[in-house]
Amino acid sequence: MKYRLLGNSGLRVSELALGAMTFGPETGFGVDKDESKLVYDEFRSAGGNFIDTANVYARGTSETFLGEFMASEREQIVLATKYTGAMRGRDINASGNSRKNMMDSVHASLKRLNTDYIDLYWVHARDYLTPVDEMMRGLDDLVSQGKVLYVGVSDTPAWVVSQANMLAEMRGWAKFIGLQIRYSLIDRTVERELLPMARALDIAVTPWGIVGGGILSGKYNDDAEAKGRAKEMGRITDRALKIAAVVQDVAKELGATPTQVAIAWVRRGEGNIIPLVGARTVDQLKENFGALDVVLEDGHIEQLNEASKIRLGFPTDMLRPGAQDMAKKLDNHRAAITPEW
Repeated sequence: MKYRLLGNSGLRVSELALGAMTFGPETGFGVDKDESKLVYDEFRSAGGNFIDTANVYARGTSETFLGEFMASEREQIVLATKYTGAMRGRDINASGNSRKNMMDSVHASLKRLNTDYIDLYWVHARDYLTPVDEMMRGLDDLVSQGKVLYVGVSDTPAWVVSQANMLAEMRGWAKFIGLQIRYSLIDRTVERELLPMARALDIAVTPWGIVGGGILSGKYNDDAEAKGRAKEMGRITDRALKIAAVVQDVAKELGATPTQVAIAWVRRGEGNIIPLVGARTVDQLKENFGALDVVLEDGHIEQLNEASKIRLGFPTDMLRPGAQDMAKKLDNHRAAITPEW
């Protein structure tokens, strides 16, 4: 495992992050403590140090398991968890990004994780009710108190993230260094606003759903019965199946699995991208690790991009032709740091 800086910070993290949503059986798709520990140990033995969870994962069990697993090596782990989601039933103040829920949530997470501090504290999702300055000031207070070292934001529009970081910069508060978003060959819509913003502001991106909910593994292409059920439930489209078929073709050429190709494509994206990989078993995690050895040639990238392309829409589609014409005439020394449209 190699390592990368996380956004505009000095924090060093492994090139893959372990998503711990599967730690705990409470929500039906996770695994028990013994299996979770095997996955944790395999990730650590491969050199992984970046582990991501949330207060709501398995109703708190994910944090509890991690607290036990990392007890003897806490300082070696870059631990990330989240708040926003409700943990106290119908209590009206038990969800959202308000200062009250933030403080209640961080104290509860610290207890479950059996630690004095959280390396990276994520805002789990945008809260339409909480003012941005209330949220950013509260997060800065946690950093000042030493309970949190860095802050990040997940599942939030680009304009809100930009507003929050500019406000924090003006007032000397802690800024978001990480952005967690859904991104895969199945869903590239974040290329319209979120990814260009992250590159421009030097925010690390930790994408989730990188195998498209399992679609890119090819399991629906190879199983007519499963494909029929998924279509009936609205979980899969013909477009997604066509993209998965191209991924399968590239995987056969490279002697890799479709899952490894899907992860390798995400890793090839521009900017500071550290994919989140989740696994219910050690074998699944090892397969994910195999993506680190997959080398996608330009032809493969072109093939995958063509199959999954989207329209960027207004204003990019209107402005890009002129910008590209100008780029051919100009030696732009800032090109390396200017996001493409």
